[in-house]
Amino acid sequence: MTETATETASAEAVRVTGQGAGRHATRLLHRAREARLAGERSVVVPRAEIDASWDRVARTGIGPDQSPESRLLEADEIEQRRRSSALGDLMPLLRARLASPADAAQQIVVVTDTEGRVLWRQGNAKVLRRAHDICLREGATWAEAAVGTNAIGTALAARIPVQVHSAEHFIRALHGWTCAAAPVRDPRDGRLIGIVDISGPASTFHPATLALVDSVARLAEGEIRTRHLMEIERLRAVAAPILCRVGGRALAVDVHGRLAAVTGMAPVDRLPLPKSLRPGPVWLPSLGMCQVEPLPGGWLVQVDDGGEQGAPRRVVLDLSRPRALAVHLTGPLGNRTERLSPRHAELLYALAVHRQGRTASELARDVFGDATRTVTVRAEVSRLRRHLAEVLAHRPYRFGDGVEVEVIHPEHGADLLPHSMAPVVAEARRAARAT
Repeated sequence: MTETATETASAEAVRVTGQGAGRHATRLLHRAREARLAGERSVVVPRAEIDASWDRVARTGIGPDQSPESRLLEADEIEQRRRSSALGDLMPLLRARLASPADAAQQIVVVTDTEGRVLWRQGNAKVLRRAHDICLREGATWAEAAVGTNAIGTALAARIPVQVHSAEHFIRALHGWTCAAAPVRDPRDGRLIGIVDISGPASTFHPATLALVDSVARLAEGEIRTRHLMEIERLRAVAAPILCRVGGRALAVDVHGRLAAVTGMAPVDRLPLPKSLRPGPVWLPSLGMCQVEPLPGGWLVQVDDGGEQGAPRRVVLDLSRPRALAVHLTGPLGNRTERLSPRHAELLYALAVHRQGRTASELARDVFGDATRTVTVRAEVSRLRRHLAEVLAHRPYRFGDGVEVEVIHPEHGADLLPHSMAPVVAEARRAARAT
């Protein structure tokens, strides 16, 4: 194994790769790390990703002599996280590709969730026992904020494949270890779903380990993509003859809202669906009133082009309790409640006061006392409309025509949104005190 160092004439800094197993490289890393801990400037610095990690860890207040011990999850919680993780279905693939090489190399395979919690371990029996000494166990956390620089936590923080060797670990207790980890993402939306890692004693370091872990992580992503395409094809085969008989606009989507087939309208990549979707009539902000029916592996969504008769027609803005701000919507399809942030409560209150509507600059003056803050207002109203599009109109911003609006005030009007500095709210509190 080799040691790599380069000198820059301007700073005379030595950038150590840390991936050489030689004693000189290790000594240089120790020197760089001790200088960092002492707040001193050193001519020796680690690789860029390790340097950035050390900076992050130093800001958390983790000490170099801290133990990597962490509170373990209970067995039932570990099992629940396994069932909910998209990596659960991929474990046979990960074991087939990594377990044997790890065992032969005196290392172990570790798979974590998006919080760095270890959900699965497998590999060399002797190393598995040694891993208990550093709490590399199922249910333990390996996020940077818990145990400092390490491949799992640093891959989570930086969202890149990373190898951490010996003294590159921030905590001294981990200097006898080497690890390589890669993030696994859902190829459908880029969402992180977990980390795949290979760890072992520092003496088992090999520069090709990172490439192996990263290639298997990409293979896992490819498997997710393939399975999704197969599911979409099955759903499309079921939906196609149904859509041929449907008049008007309709879509077939999977349980996550991803499109399988469409008729009578332009295709969309994904249809936002409520978290709890049931068969029957439902209001979807992007389409309006729809009739939803279950399909094997998804939903048939038929757009009701007959009008707005199913939309909520009564809105109750409940501002009676500052810690439980909410808006209640009532219509032919039943009732629902949305919790509100203080800012969204202020905006809805301003629209309730000014039923004729408000421009972005007028709302900015109502809420911020500054008519120029239109960008912030538009962004906040956009967030509100994701959940309340059926009752909120725009140009100008207002409650829709025919929507009945009621505001429930606190018992004492002067207590309306007591922490709010919005001029429209402050004026209402002043008026209440004057009566």
